[in-house]
Amino acid sequence: MPAELILSNARLVTADRVFDGCLVVRDGVIAAIDEGRSGLPQALDLGGDYLLPGLVELHTDNLEKHMTPRPGVDWPSASAVLSHDAQIIAAGITTVFDALSIGDVNPKGKRMQQLPIMLEAIASAAMQGHSRAEHRLHLRCEVCHPDTLGVFRDLVGHPLVQLVSVMDHSPGQRQFVQEDKYREYYMGKYQFDAEQMAAFTRQQKANSLEHSDRQRRVIVEECQARGLSIASHDDATLEHVAESAGFGMSIAEFPTTLEAAQASHRAGLKVLMGAPNVVRGGSHSGNIAAAELARQGVLDILSSDYYPASLLPAALMLAEQDNAYDLPRAVATVTRAPAVAAGLADRGELQVGLRADLLQARAVGIQAVVRQVWRTGERVF
Repeated sequence: MPAELILSNARLVTADRVFDGCLVVRDGVIAAIDEGRSGLPQALDLGGDYLLPGLVELHTDNLEKHMTPRPGVDWPSASAVLSHDAQIIAAGITTVFDALSIGDVNPKGKRMQQLPIMLEAIASAAMQGHSRAEHRLHLRCEVCHPDTLGVFRDLVGHPLVQLVSVMDHSPGQRQFVQEDKYREYYMGKYQFDAEQMAAFTRQQKANSLEHSDRQRRVIVEECQARGLSIASHDDATLEHVAESAGFGMSIAEFPTTLEAAQASHRAGLKVLMGAPNVVRGGSHSGNIAAAELARQGVLDILSSDYYPASLLPAALMLAEQDNAYDLPRAVATVTRAPAVAAGLADRGELQVGLRADLLQARAVGIQAVVRQVWRTGERVF
């Protein structure tokens, strides 16, 4: 890592404005921010491109695609993590919370068996210095699965775990209040015929009645005792939001209705929606659109979810839409807001004294082109 890095001739996006200037990094930390160009010969000319904080991703299951690139194909975990990491850093994401799903509803799935393998591969790559982004862990707990609590307790003590979300994907409520969407999604995903789908639906409803409330309560209590950030998932009603707020959750992931998003925002939960929702213009599940929440002023955080390269374009698109999000506020949805919500106050903003996680990007029409990325002042892309 160079002792000093000077980035000049850039469009800096700070917390409250956009201006032409230069930025100085010393020992991995932002040391100075000034308007105008640097006259020093060692300064790097960014050619008028945007200079942004490195992106912070709270919820991505992208690693699973690399672990199982085709049905029935298990890829070596160390290689999968490095491939995933390369895709993450190329998208401008310098801090990523890799989501590990506890409680696989797929009767033929391997998620539960892969969990310890994925966790160990992530930790090993980080420890050996092979990963370019900073990887942390997000445990996604499917509370309707009978084995979720036990597996959660096996994993929650790992030092990389910093975020936990509780979810219930059983039919007839939350994300799948429309059961026809539930049938369409899972019949396509698991190739069920009608009889198999009916049996699957009955089983998931029964599991939810038996396990969800108790496991949600116990998991939240154990997270609170450990000081972990907690997120709700797919809240749809005022009752859901009241429960989440009562549990002391800090993030509301993917609320499915406007009233739930507004209530979450009022209660102090940071409302997280999918960046693909912004890029595509709506939810693939038929729920509330992220753009509508932005028009109402209640969208706080964007997550790339299943497509890492969606994060930066979504923020830039958000700033161009009919809402109150100027470029600094839109960029904050993928930088400062997720960092603070997850308890990381040392990054996510161009501010003297914060970590020099930085991103050079060029806007080409509606496309955002990532040109360089630095993590604690060291170039990683």
